[in-house]
Amino acid sequence: MKVLILAGGSGTRLWPLSRKNYPKQFLKLNNQKSLLQETMERLLKTVSSEDIVVMTNNEYKFHVVSDLRSLPVGSPPVHNIILEPVGRNTAPAIALGMKYCMEKLGAERNEVLFISPADHIIKPAERFAEYLKSAGEIAQKGHIVTFGIKPTRPETGYGYIKAKGGEQGAKGNGYFPVETFAEKPDLETAQRYVHEGNYYWNSGMFAFSIGTMMDEFRKYAPEIRKMLDLSFEDLTAKFGEMPDISIDYAVAEKSDRIVVMPLDIYWNDIGSWDSLYEVIDKDESGNIKMGDTITIDTKDTLIISNKRLISTIGMEDCLIVDTDDAVLIAKKGETQKVREIVKKLNAAKRKEALEHITTYRPWGSYTVLEEGERYKIKRIVVNPGERLSLQMHYHRSEHWVVVKGAAKVTIGEEEINVHENESVYVPKSTLHRLENPGKVPLEIIEVQNGEYVGEDDIVRLDDQYGRTKNRAKVDEKAARPRRANNKKKR
Repeated sequence: MKVLILAGGSGTRLWPLSRKNYPKQFLKLNNQKSLLQETMERLLKTVSSEDIVVMTNNEYKFHVVSDLRSLPVGSPPVHNIILEPVGRNTAPAIALGMKYCMEKLGAERNEVLFISPADHIIKPAERFAEYLKSAGEIAQKGHIVTFGIKPTRPETGYGYIKAKGGEQGAKGNGYFPVETFAEKPDLETAQRYVHEGNYYWNSGMFAFSIGTMMDEFRKYAPEIRKMLDLSFEDLTAKFGEMPDISIDYAVAEKSDRIVVMPLDIYWNDIGSWDSLYEVIDKDESGNIKMGDTITIDTKDTLIISNKRLISTIGMEDCLIVDTDDAVLIAKKGETQKVREIVKKLNAAKRKEALEHITTYRPWGSYTVLEEGERYKIKRIVVNPGERLSLQMHYHRSEHWVVVKGAAKVTIGEEEINVHENESVYVPKSTLHRLENPGKVPLEIIEVQNGEYVGEDDIVRLDDQYGRTKNRAKVDEKAARPRRANNKKKR
């Protein structure tokens, strides 16, 4: 069996914690592990790391690599990472994953491929492993197996799967032919689904043999099947020509090979703040309190504080989420509407929809401390052994002050070692690079000054993380500063 983890989703329903540039699969919600790490560890109970492929995009690649490298010793991270050139929904993503497994991992037509989201909570993991093994056996008989979740409430935020009668045994884990897929219902319809008893929440997980899905693509999505005749590299290059369609619409809702296996275990896709409230441990008043909080006469409320003190009086069935640049206050039961807030932020081109005050990069992170006309102040953290790209800016100069660790700085043709309480100055239009040759994180304060201090005023000449593909041409001679003793004591 091969496993394809889909880790490219942008996750807007947990805003303001989850944002486009830092979606929920990388959040550590209830412990010290991200949802992606928990997904990986759960799947490693069934398959080896060499048989797991993670599909993401270039923007999230370093988050994926960082999470996998942080897995405990004995659970080696996978090295199979596919980067989607553009977002094209789950059917093209699955086709690209199939091609990778066949061409790069030597998978045959009869090998089973399991499709797993990266951001679900499932427990106990041991019981899930049993379901997964059974699903593999059923898939080898020519079925496409989808996992259905037994509803615990009339949920309007999930799609549903209606099962036909005639249970068949598979090591004690039954499965049913699928009668129909249903869209997210209104409350009255959801109540009817739960009452009828043969409807299940659609988990978005599938198991099938590669040959079976190839055949179904040929029947129901021939434009996708035709592109599978290309090499993996050519398919990747032409990925943008694939139709933007989900595997549900492309195949599952049309195929007569689809069956549903009900999972009688805990499952939560953390699709809303209400879903998150279910997962986290609560105090005796039903409250979830993270960070600096004081509550009086408050119950059944979720409070997440970042740096500020949050105090509440007389609150009930609410959620309060505080981040550096945004606060969300909502009634429980209304949190599916968070997506509407994100839509409004995007329409207004507000950066709060995209990124946090702290932005993560392959080399570390930076936090915007203050910003105004013609200036920006950042705290930059560079991880040990990492370095930023060789770059220049046309519209701003930079002043770096080392507050922790030791820096190796390149400015033009000059290399300078800068230690704590020392600083350097980088003029406009000057090639420069910052790196951390030490054993501890390097922390600096950067002061930018100029007519434009946007993040897109970066021209990269060399970058170990592959971010120079579309670089602009630079007059390197003009970018070399006068040689000078640039280091200053503070």
